[in-house]
Amino acid sequence: MKALRKQLLVVVAFIGLITLLIGCSDNEEGNSDRLVIYSPNSEGLINATIPAFEEKYDIQVDLIQAGTGELFAKLESEKDSPVADIIFGGGYTQFSMHTDLFEEYVSSEDGSVIDAYQNSTGFYTPYTLDGSVLVANRDILGDIEINSYEDLLNPELQGKISSGDPSNSSSAFAQLTNMLLAKGGYESEEAWSYVEDLYTNVDGKISSSSSNVYRTVADGEMAVGLSYEDPVAKLIEDGANVEIIYPEEGVVFLAANAAIIKGANNQEYAEKFIDFIISQEIQNVLSTTTTNRPVREDVETNDVMKSFSEINALEEDMDFVSENRQEIVDRYNEIFVQIQSNE
Repeated sequence: MKALRKQLLVVVAFIGLITLLIGCSDNEEGNSDRLVIYSPNSEGLINATIPAFEEKYDIQVDLIQAGTGELFAKLESEKDSPVADIIFGGGYTQFSMHTDLFEEYVSSEDGSVIDAYQNSTGFYTPYTLDGSVLVANRDILGDIEINSYEDLLNPELQGKISSGDPSNSSSAFAQLTNMLLAKGGYESEEAWSYVEDLYTNVDGKISSSSSNVYRTVADGEMAVGLSYEDPVAKLIEDGANVEIIYPEEGVVFLAANAAIIKGANNQEYAEKFIDFIISQEIQNVLSTTTTNRPVREDVETNDVMKSFSEINALEEDMDFVSENRQEIVDRYNEIFVQIQSNE
């Protein structure tokens, strides 16, 4: 009986060993040809990049999509045992606050990126840009000329300017810091005086969402709006009767970033992905088949957008804006409340 029991234990142990070895083999195989990517990006941008990457390198991508905040919270919770290899999307603030989550990597393609948007941190790589622009409905504007932020102070535009709320809209906050920088600086009294004059002319017409800003202009409810380049370019492509205006005082372009997760299971393929998204090949695809602005100057630009060289581009002081975001929002709110109380 004891001999039979010993034989059974040996068999069970042997089966367990075989199972373990098979599991390890599967994991090694899975790690060799699969890449796990977390991304908040739109379907258009995803469809223009990931299938092409899979085809070029014969690597299967496991894509998990969610909001930027949710994905960064997930990365934080998984940092001791990473699931993702790449985070593909998100702004400067999220990345700068979580540098400890990333592997250092600068792509060999980085030197071909516009100087201001090269990987200066060593951790995260900009791959597309979106600028603060004005969206205008020419039918509603009539003979009113708009070429600059200053032109928005025209009394004839009172109540016809659509804006989001910088307190809870990222695009509206980007517009606020853009106009401050363009009008003298984030702490300039002259610039803040302009903000007060502008929002007096806005006359309380604050949209509930960033998408509502450009939609009200496209629908003819408002004459002009403070928006982002990407959605306005998409409206034009879809036949909307609107135009993009790049303020003469200057336009800030903010980058979307990607990074390799520290302790990634597939470091080699993660590096290939970073190289791929800023390569001339894929940057041309993004700039001609989507409304995402490329980070390289040696590629074509979508026909509905001006080329980077034709725009007065300004560089945001990202560290200052990140560190002083609440103070900037608070000052805007004070101005807005004061304007409302004076009416």
